[in-house]
Amino acid sequence: MERYQEIERSIIKKYRKDIWSKFVKAVIEYELIKENDKIMICISGGKDSFLLAKCMEELQKHGKFSFEVHYVCMNPGYNEKNLKLIKENAKTMNINLEIFESDIFDVVSSIEKSPCYLCARMRRGCLYKKAQDLGCNKIALGHHFDDVIETTLLSMFYGAEIKTMMPKLHSENFEGLELIRPLHLVKESDIKAWAKANNLQFLNCACHFTERTANKEEESKRLEMKQLVEEMRKKNPNIDYNIYKALDNVNLNCVIGTKANGEYKSFLEEYEE
Repeated sequence: MERYQEIERSIIKKYRKDIWSKFVKAVIEYELIKENDKIMICISGGKDSFLLAKCMEELQKHGKFSFEVHYVCMNPGYNEKNLKLIKENAKTMNINLEIFESDIFDVVSSIEKSPCYLCARMRRGCLYKKAQDLGCNKIALGHHFDDVIETTLLSMFYGAEIKTMMPKLHSENFEGLELIRPLHLVKESDIKAWAKANNLQFLNCACHFTERTANKEEESKRLEMKQLVEEMRKKNPNIDYNIYKALDNVNLNCVIGTKANGEYKSFLEEYEE
């Protein structure tokens, strides 16, 4: 058995419960993939997107309906070491990866305020444009369960609103394109366990500015949320699931105000009715 076949087998055998079943559940429950979809799988170089690629391959081979996939990696200016690792992993995992170039890192290199925010927006725009060029109607990203929970807490603690990372959403600027997150229910700890079991080494961060900002990592708000959840999990092992489920169980009779399509509505508007 080739190494890539062993990697594939581990997903549907050893990690069937923790990865494969949760991946399939998200696809079905949130109706992420439909017949004749043409999907661009975005690979950043990290463990999450590479796992997503293999899960999509398995679903394409063994699923109940047909759909088309394209595996794409945008190179915004990675150094040679990072780019080499991405290529080696794609070869090891037998992924037919297309790498296309952009100059995003050069553009944002001189930005002092919020370079990561600008970089993320520009990268997303480039990926949407590439998907359009390929004739795709969907883009798949490797965000996982922990990303969802951390985003929810960040919105509450620092954004003063309750919102989360949705399993799918329509693009506001690119008509006809939809973003999907098939790993929405898969926990990061299980992804790490899968990578370790297969002796796979991925980029922790492929950012051009990693060296410049590495010493500030502990100050990041997302890491703060990750540590908070870990601490809370010691008292309640289901804390992350409860946070997730709360977003699927909102009692509008006990909410002071809601916002939809940019319009705010207070509970007072219907209080006397």
